Amino acid sequence: MRVVKYPSKENYAELAKRPVMDLSEIREKVKPILQKVNQEGDEAVKYYTRTFDGVDLESLAVPDAQKTEAIKQISVSLKEAIDIAFQNIEKFHHAQIDPGIEVETMPGVVCRRKSRPIGSVGLYVPGGTAPLFSSVLMLGVPAMLAGCKNIVLCTPPDKSGRIHPAMVYAASICNITQIFRIGGAQAIAAMAYGTRTVPKVYKIFGPGNQYVTAAKQMVSMEGVAIDMPAGPSELAVFADETARPEFVAADLLSQAEHGIDSQVILVTTDETLMDKVKEAIQLQLEQLPRKEIAARALENSSIVLVNNEQEAVDLLNYYAAEHLIIASDHADKVADGIENAGSVFLGHYTPESAGDYASGTNHTLPTNQSALAYSGVSLDSFVKKITYQEISPEGLKNVGPAVEEMAASEQLQAHKNAVSIRLKSLI
Repeated sequence: MRVVKYPSKENYAELAKRPVMDLSEIREKVKPILQKVNQEGDEAVKYYTRTFDGVDLESLAVPDAQKTEAIKQISVSLKEAIDIAFQNIEKFHHAQIDPGIEVETMPGVVCRRKSRPIGSVGLYVPGGTAPLFSSVLMLGVPAMLAGCKNIVLCTPPDKSGRIHPAMVYAASICNITQIFRIGGAQAIAAMAYGTRTVPKVYKIFGPGNQYVTAAKQMVSMEGVAIDMPAGPSELAVFADETARPEFVAADLLSQAEHGIDSQVILVTTDETLMDKVKEAIQLQLEQLPRKEIAARALENSSIVLVNNEQEAVDLLNYYAAEHLIIASDHADKVADGIENAGSVFLGHYTPESAGDYASGTNHTLPTNQSALAYSGVSLDSFVKKITYQEISPEGLKNVGPAVEEMAASEQLQAHKNAVSIRLKSLI
């Protein structure tokens, strides 16, 4: 990890750079994949699955027999852990259900807003270097609670053509029955355009690598909605003199092990802590099965020493991290100044990995500074907000003259007439 001491605001842009490839290069590679799947459907998907995953599939859907077998393979302890995560995620997202609003804006003019589920949604769950079955819960639970009628799950197969048993179990408790063994840009294309076996969806959710992110962005320009441009994982940690170095090191490594294009950043006001964290990282790194991946990610990462807490907050707001840990005895006070972050973890005993799995919040979050404008996935992501209005004769008398005046001023006579003809009928 590079060490930067007392950076000026002019250096923030450099510190906030993520380890991304040239987007034009990525899009040029993704474009023919989208086109081929759009034109050839299942056959194109199978071709890319052979090419990229090294698997020759007879069918894209996970067979029912394989689902049954997979669920039997789950250990009791893992099932119990997944069940706990499900319960907490369900509880937090159930609380987000919008009962709707009704307001009489003036006598006789009633306006309402109600939530309606998106009819068909596609969930993409990465499974390349690690089977992220927790993402099935993070996407499946709110989709289920929202009442989406058609839920499609795509995740890449292993070399034997199977998906991780925990993926199947997590899908089953979220009532997801349409599971396809498809990964990468070809999965996004299949859900965006529809194939003989993969239903077309209206909105696509889920994290992924830069190719998946590019594919999502490209199909969104063709009328398919997406949750956000979520790419490689990232974490920022603010730690002051009250933080425990071994905790901070563990948190940084927990994100670094996601992939070589992940990034972590530590911002601290304590130079002594900075040195201790560096030592702890080296000790813990050697014990990790994925140490080579984590080590590569650390090459893209930074430790930043700042003068004071306000400078730390300013830098963190500029960075707009996907995950932000505030390791301080007064974490709430620091958090009051945070305006840009996907999800915030407060205090010394709130590891980011708790949010990844089982605390209840959603882990599908905006990356690459998207937190400047985007929120993480929530129940709202799976619904549309439809407004309604109902005007009584009395209400039309009250609001009609204002509508007539505004329509006439905009030179839209037919708009004015739609009101005027009704008002005349009430005389």
